[in-house]
Amino acid sequence: MDALANTRNQTMEEIKDSPDYNWFRSTVPLKRLQYPVYWDLMEFCDGFRKLLDHLQLDKVHLFGASLGGFLAQKFAEFSCKSPRVHSLILCNSFSDTSIFNQTWTANSFWLIPAFMLKKIVLGNFAKGPVDPEMAGAIDFMVDRLESLNQRELASRLTLNCQNSYVEPHKIKDVAVTLIDVFDQSALSLEAKEEMYKLFPNAKRAHLKTGGNFPYLCRSADVNLYIQIHLRQFHGTRYAAIDPAMVSAEELEVQECHLKTCQESEEEQ
Repeated sequence: MDALANTRNQTMEEIKDSPDYNWFRSTVPLKRLQYPVYWDLMEFCDGFRKLLDHLQLDKVHLFGASLGGFLAQKFAEFSCKSPRVHSLILCNSFSDTSIFNQTWTANSFWLIPAFMLKKIVLGNFAKGPVDPEMAGAIDFMVDRLESLNQRELASRLTLNCQNSYVEPHKIKDVAVTLIDVFDQSALSLEAKEEMYKLFPNAKRAHLKTGGNFPYLCRSADVNLYIQIHLRQFHGTRYAAIDPAMVSAEELEVQECHLKTCQESEEEQ
C-alpha cells in the first residue's frame, strides 16, 4: 500500500509540473472561479459552451457527480450536432429529474429563504455512523453549503429539479464510464438501474462504500477509475494525459478490482 501511495504522490507531482496543468492554472484563476447562477438548463449549456470557446477547447472529457453528471449529459446532448464532449465519467448521477419528486416546486425555489433550502439539501446527507473519511467529506460539503448565498443555492436546486431528462439517442456515440457506490446515497436503486439502461455499453465502476461524495472520501479509487477511462484515448489527439505519467501496475490492480466487483454484481 505504501508503494501504491508513493506512486500516486509521484504522479500528482508530475501532473503539477506538466505544461498543460500550468497552462490551465494560468488560464482559469481557480481561486476566483465561481459556479455561475443559472436558472435554466439551456442557459447553463450555452454558458459552458462559451467557457470552452474561451479556453479554446474543441472537445473535452467531462467528469460530473450528481447534478454535475446530469448537466454534463445535457451539455453533450445540447452540443450533439457539433459535438463538444468526447467522453463522460458520471459519478452517482441520474438521467431524469423526476426521481426527486420536486418538479412541481422547482420554479418556486427562488422564493424560499436560504436556511430552508439548506435544510432540503442536508436532508439527503448520510445519517448515522460513518468512517472518518466519509465524515470528513460530509463536513467539507456542509461547509461549502454554508458558503452559498440564496440565489446560488436556489438556482442549483432549480436545475436539479426542473422537469427534464436525457435523450440517449443524441449522445450514443459518447464513451461513458458510470461510477456508483453500493452503500447508502441520495440516489435510489431505480435511478442507478435507469442509468445502466440509458448507457448499456458504458463501463461500470463500483465502490463498496463512498456515500454521496466518493470523489472526496474515496478520491484515490475514483482517480484510478478516471485514469482507466482515459487510457482508451492514449495516442489520440484527445489524450488527457501523457501515458508516461500513468503507472501500468496501478491501472492493472484497479482493473482487477473493477472486474471482481462486476462479477460480484452479476452473481447477485
